[in-house]
Amino acid sequence: MTLAFFYFDPLYFIMLSPALILMAWAQNRVHSAYRRGSQIDAHLSGAAAARHILDRAGLQDVDVEESHGFLSDHYDPRHRVVRLSADVYHSRSATAVGIAAHEAGHALQHAHGYAPLAIRNAAVPAAQFGPGLFFVMFIAGMVLAAMGKAIGTPVLLAGLACYGGLVFFQVVNLPVEFNASTRAKALLSEYQIVDGEGAAAVRKVLDAAAWTYVAATLQTLLTFLYYAIQILRIIGNTNDD
Repeated sequence: MTLAFFYFDPLYFIMLSPALILMAWAQNRVHSAYRRGSQIDAHLSGAAAARHILDRAGLQDVDVEESHGFLSDHYDPRHRVVRLSADVYHSRSATAVGIAAHEAGHALQHAHGYAPLAIRNAAVPAAQFGPGLFFVMFIAGMVLAAMGKAIGTPVLLAGLACYGGLVFFQVVNLPVEFNASTRAKALLSEYQIVDGEGAAAVRKVLDAAAWTYVAATLQTLLTFLYYAIQILRIIGNTNDD
């Protein structure tokens, strides 16, 4: 058999096209909702909203810090810090408090022992290193299979399992993100940080962001399926030889 590299395989782009289209649509929605929500005033800045939500939950030990970069907002569970980008940290807009409340929602998940968050955090190493290990084992497995070595098959399958770690992370990440957004919408209204118009804007921003997570998960899943097809072809060709 001959070695084949699939970086420019049309099948790859055909299989991933639904995810790529969905991602483009979702990102367009995010930018549109972000821009509109930034024009609607809120009673607090993003930093103050996050601080208020955390304090009301008894999480005075969770800090709120400014971070660098656009949309670099995140919750760091290791250091128990909500980090907000400059625009979100300082702005008194529906967009800012919506994003800040979402990240504070992750801190509440952590404090309350929300199971999907614990599972997602445990899966971080698999998501970080799985794809890299996959490509190393994928190439090694192809070389071994081309040489007629039986060990090529388990190496290929082990590599695919490594990539599966990223798929698992993306899937379990969905309920984590959806739940954080649900918490954010409810708390912003309950604490009257936004009015009716602001609540509608927050909903649009967070719902648009949710679609980006769906698109990313779909892209990872379709990529996994693509490589699974290629590996099965390699194994089939090897067995035929």
